Amino acid sequence: MAAIRIAARGDALINPSMTRRLMSRFAHNLTPPRSPPEVLRLTAREREVLLLLADARSNAEIAAILGVGEETVKTHVSRILAKLGVRDRIHAVVYAHKHGLVSPA
Repeated sequence: MAAIRIAARGDALINPSMTRRLMSRFAHNLTPPRSPPEVLRLTAREREVLLLLADARSNAEIAAILGVGEETVKTHVSRILAKLGVRDRIHAVVYAHKHGLVSPA
C-alpha cells in the first residue's frame, strides 16, 4: 500500500540496493572535469589566490591568509587576470566558478 501511495503522489520508489548499484555505476562513469589550458599556466600560488578570490576574499584578507603583503597579492591578481584573459577580479571569479575550479557552496 505504501508503494501505491508513493506512486500516486508522483514520487518514485526504488529499492535501496538498486539505488546503491545505480549510484555506484554513475560514480564509476564520471570523468573529472579537465582544467582549461589557461589555468595550467597559473602557478600554484596564483591558483591559491584565485580560489581565495572566488571565496569573495579581499586583497587584505588574502594577504593575511597567505602571510604576504597586499602588494604581492595585487601582483598575483594582475598575473591571474593576464593569464586567464579576463579584465577584472569579478570576471576571474566567474571564470573560476564557470570552469568548476571551485565547488559550489
